[in-house]
Amino acid sequence: MYPELFRIGPLVINSYGLMLALAFILGLWITNYKAAQRKIDPNDIMNLAVVVMISSIVGARLLYVLFHLDEFRGRWLYTFLPIQPDGTIGLGGLILLGGVLGGFLAGGIYVVQKGMPFWKVVDSVAPALALGIFLGRIGCFLNGCCFGKACDLPWAVTFPPNSPAGLIMKDMAVHPTQLYASLYGLIIFGILMGLDRRPRFEGFLFGMFLILYGIARFSVDFFRYYESQMFIIAGLGFNQLISLLMFLAGLIIVWKRRHIATKHRQG
Repeated sequence: MYPELFRIGPLVINSYGLMLALAFILGLWITNYKAAQRKIDPNDIMNLAVVVMISSIVGARLLYVLFHLDEFRGRWLYTFLPIQPDGTIGLGGLILLGGVLGGFLAGGIYVVQKGMPFWKVVDSVAPALALGIFLGRIGCFLNGCCFGKACDLPWAVTFPPNSPAGLIMKDMAVHPTQLYASLYGLIIFGILMGLDRRPRFEGFLFGMFLILYGIARFSVDFFRYYESQMFIIAGLGFNQLISLLMFLAGLIIVWKRRHIATKHRQG
């Protein structure tokens, strides 16, 4: 586990942040490539990328704060202040799903306001989202966060005592749920890239991302450790409920967009 790669004075360069930056750079390259195939102006994609990047950080941070209110009560300034109480620079505490939702919401609003072809844009972005999950979860593993429940499987891992996992699970071996998530991100990326090799109706790729990610995230979360406040109803966590909604939204998008495409062909 390597949460910190190196320090320059108070500036901390951590592995999680580096993997997120790499995910953003590669994701932007893939999105531009897919957008060019759909004849979308690359300048529009660059502007959209800035909006999504900022809104993703805001969304990831806000969702973390929402479920850790006691940690920030009386010092709300540190919700977004990059200089932390111990003098380090950076935001400690992000929830990936909050970043995905924040990016979706702000990015969708931007696309509509600018009159960009909505379904072509989200289809171009879908593979990049899956690649971002693959790389981002490797960062989680290096950081020792987003860890799993205790288990005795051959591939179980034990994290150092000073890591987020070690502080809670002590010397217990746990599911490497970060690597489970990284693997399903890579698989979804491969599936979407394969599906996009031939023409599809607009919205298909994005709908498939929501379906595949919803299934994968819902399933893996059964093996992941969460604090008690993250469980909402019937033993299901907040992230699992969001995953179910993403899955249903994906089904509706694929069904509706196929119906519209069929009508256009027949009309």
